[in-house]
Amino acid sequence: MASKKYILIMALALLIQSVGLAQTDWGWDWKDTSKISVKHLPQHNEFMNNQYPYPAKPRSQWELGISLGNSRVVGEVKNYKFGYGAGLTFRKALGHLVSLRGGLLYQKSAGIDNKLWTTDKVDGFLSPTNPYHGFTSYGPYGAYYPTQTNTALRAFTPNYRNVSWSGTLDIMFSLNSLSYYRGNPKWDVYVFGGYALLNSDVDTRIALGGNGATPFDFTTINYLAKTKDIQNAVNNLLSQANTGGAKDNYINAPIRPKRDDLGSGNFLVNHALTYGAGFSYKLSDKVNIGFEDRITNPLNGDLDGINTGTNDYLNYASAHLNINLGNKAKYVQPLWWLNPNNYIYSELNVPRHMKLPKVVLPDGDGDGVTDQFDLEPNTPKGCPVDSHGVTKDTDGDGVPDCRDKEILTPLKCFPVNADGVGTCPEPACCKEIRDMLANMEPKKTIECTIGSLPSVQFKGNAKLSKAAEAVLASAAATIKANPNCNVKVIGYGTSSKAAQQMSWERVNAVIKYLAEKQGISESRLLFQYGQDGDANTVDLQGTLESGPNTVPAPHPNLSKKG
Repeated sequence: MASKKYILIMALALLIQSVGLAQTDWGWDWKDTSKISVKHLPQHNEFMNNQYPYPAKPRSQWELGISLGNSRVVGEVKNYKFGYGAGLTFRKALGHLVSLRGGLLYQKSAGIDNKLWTTDKVDGFLSPTNPYHGFTSYGPYGAYYPTQTNTALRAFTPNYRNVSWSGTLDIMFSLNSLSYYRGNPKWDVYVFGGYALLNSDVDTRIALGGNGATPFDFTTINYLAKTKDIQNAVNNLLSQANTGGAKDNYINAPIRPKRDDLGSGNFLVNHALTYGAGFSYKLSDKVNIGFEDRITNPLNGDLDGINTGTNDYLNYASAHLNINLGNKAKYVQPLWWLNPNNYIYSELNVPRHMKLPKVVLPDGDGDGVTDQFDLEPNTPKGCPVDSHGVTKDTDGDGVPDCRDKEILTPLKCFPVNADGVGTCPEPACCKEIRDMLANMEPKKTIECTIGSLPSVQFKGNAKLSKAAEAVLASAAATIKANPNCNVKVIGYGTSSKAAQQMSWERVNAVIKYLAEKQGISESRLLFQYGQDGDANTVDLQGTLESGPNTVPAPHPNLSKKG
């Protein structure tokens, strides 16, 4: 029967172990030194300074437990009526999985067997020559010894009353604290084992009276009836008044030498093993309730009033109420209610303590766009790229700007050659002039060898950014080194009046910066705006042409400055 109970308890424990309500916090703030003992402060300080990888164990609360439940003796004699018990315990965590618990337990139970015994069965364990309650002719339980010629009076039914006090010390193992898949548990499922000092008063009822008193005749009981009916009949027989007029005729059960004639209340002291399992459910951070089953085994057969050589043990199945003791400002909950993995997973999710190295993003081609987002990982050195790391091609002719000798080739002149120069036919007027010039006396040719100049990028307005000023400063040095060349300052934006006005303002901002900040003569800077192209770009292009260096704003009423 006991084994079935343990199987049920363990099955329930395994079921409960799979249940746990995750919590979002660790159960305490690891930076809170108020919950660290003086002994563990050096470790905590090293941990806080990243000199030691493990946090210090915090101080945890004690647990006070109160239990009530059913007590019974498991032995040769069947239990009779409901036995009860009560206990008081104090429990302290050694870690998240192991704890110690000490306690005091009171148990009371009684038993009446449902079978008829003979004194022959227990002669090897009882002393026929030892008087019981002062009568040499009477055996235990009111029956004559085997010397009695009346066979019926040599039979008896064992009975007992057991009152036990025990002091216990248990080591407990929590099975549900550690988990990789949820936070702090709502259940504490545990097993335990330990030591008990067991003090038991084991009594039995016999016939009272002097020599010649009639002993009980147990053969009058119908032992074929139901167990409960047999026990009630035996109880009635044992409760009959005998000489002396007592109804509860209890004396010490004859299970140990020198316990005869001492009367009830003489305790047997046993060293015992104790073990069991249980579970608790947390109602709050302070209170939890649960169920537990405990076995106390003294490794002898003295607990049920008759010793046949088979061990008896006490079973205590109880409900318990547990309360955490200790100031919450200085102590955390008992550690079996805290998952030790909480700190690790909290740090992985939101690092607050780890030393994280500075992030270095690789840029293999050095174009300013990291490899992770670079759509052209092998951009030629020196070629300007867009935000995706792709080489710029302003006129979209398939030749990147860094190799395009005609950056703004008109669409009607496509396709272009390998240098990005369009294939538009030369106008007739130009051909005549070229031929005429060819027939004239050659003059000294003035050339512009300024090469390609960088573009200036804008974002949302016509204000030059620090990066744009740096680009223009570099371009100014090239322009100064080529005094024969003028420079077209070309702005784009034809989609609307506002776009045209913005194009004018951006070209104007570039010309003013080159003239006022870099000392380039305004006569060399040719003002062009409202062209087809990228509205956020202003291009610089060397030329021998001449033209206006200032033009009126097309739509001043749409100026963002105004």
